[in-house]
Amino acid sequence: MSLLLSLSASLLLPTAPVLGLAALSLLMLGLWLVQRRTANAAIVDVGWTVGIGGLAVAYALLGEGLPLRRLLVGAMVGAWSLRLARHLWFDRIAGRPEEGRYRRLREIWQDKTQPRLLLFFLGQALLAVLLSLAFIPALRDTRALDVLDVAALGLWLVAWAGEALADHQLGRFKADPANAGRVMQRGLWGWSRHPNYFFEWLLWIAFVLPGVLAPWGLLTLLAPAAMLFFVLKVTGIPPSEAQAVRSRGEAYRAYQQRVSAFLPLPPRKEPLP
Repeated sequence: MSLLLSLSASLLLPTAPVLGLAALSLLMLGLWLVQRRTANAAIVDVGWTVGIGGLAVAYALLGEGLPLRRLLVGAMVGAWSLRLARHLWFDRIAGRPEEGRYRRLREIWQDKTQPRLLLFFLGQALLAVLLSLAFIPALRDTRALDVLDVAALGLWLVAWAGEALADHQLGRFKADPANAGRVMQRGLWGWSRHPNYFFEWLLWIAFVLPGVLAPWGLLTLLAPAAMLFFVLKVTGIPPSEAQAVRSRGEAYRAYQQRVSAFLPLPPRKEPLP
């Protein structure tokens, strides 16, 4: 019986990403239809987050590796996904206007907005599946737990708490009407302009650490490298900063001069010349 279960797992896990792509594509198609009605494309972020978490849990259930390592990876990614999806929905989407970066895309794309948003939504499904492949080496690894597994859990705890704290601090700031139009620069936001992105990146390092020593494990480092590229150059900091400058002007430019964009560092006392 155990041999049959092991054989089933070894056959199912390689096909899981293909099935996952089909399922996430349907999910994103549904969310695209929702945004047509609500005019809020930020819902794609919830779909992407839930998709990553769902894929990790599915892989963990189907993997034939050490059960404790499968539990570790599945729990780390799943818990991150649930917290972030809840935060995105309740604090940034439900009952709120569409985020400025998506409004900006509508302004740029104009009458081509909906077909391009459809491609964007489906592209997020593909991206989620590609990134999720980094979880598989750990979930197929039969070695005993080692120092990398312990380090992954420790890093995950720090990064998960850091991201949650950054989101909480920003949420409280935005909830105060007296802060309308002002720049958040308290707490973690006084050391990094995007501490949530920084801790998100650390989480992705924690996700792949358990599989680094497995066969093909070094390739898993491509996932946090890709996340860093997207955050620094594509969908993270650049559009967020551009929107902040448009909405807050010189106050945000002064903030840019004093506070690190990504890595938490002591703020400069004086703006750069």
